[in-house]
Amino acid sequence: MLNVNPDLVCELVQKIREFQAQEDVVIPDDGPASYSEDWAMQVLAGHADDMTYQECVETVADLEPDQQMELVALMWLGRGDFEADDWSGARAAAQQGWTPRTGEYLLSTPLAPDYMEEGLEALGYDCHG
Repeated sequence: MLNVNPDLVCELVQKIREFQAQEDVVIPDDGPASYSEDWAMQVLAGHADDMTYQECVETVADLEPDQQMELVALMWLGRGDFEADDWSGARAAAQQGWTPRTGEYLLSTPLAPDYMEEGLEALGYDCHG
């Protein structure tokens, strides 16, 4: 069902959580309804030298575009934008909105790690297994 390895998603969830938990990282709760590359880059400005930031962005960039889209679809699924039985719809929407800055999008989205984990669980996978 997933093209991206669930274990890799769980590792990313941990890394994004670590990044977002840092004191100097401020992710506004009132982000745009849809992805805005400018907004994401403003939120992440000043963190390009952060090792956790770099690891997350590089890990995502190393994935195939269809795997990157699945990360976004998982986040949307966990956020409640889609139901598990409309996984193909979530993937199609993520494909339509794909940009090469998927890593930055995930890092700049409030609660992204929680949503990604919930999306995995909705599809029957578990990061705590």
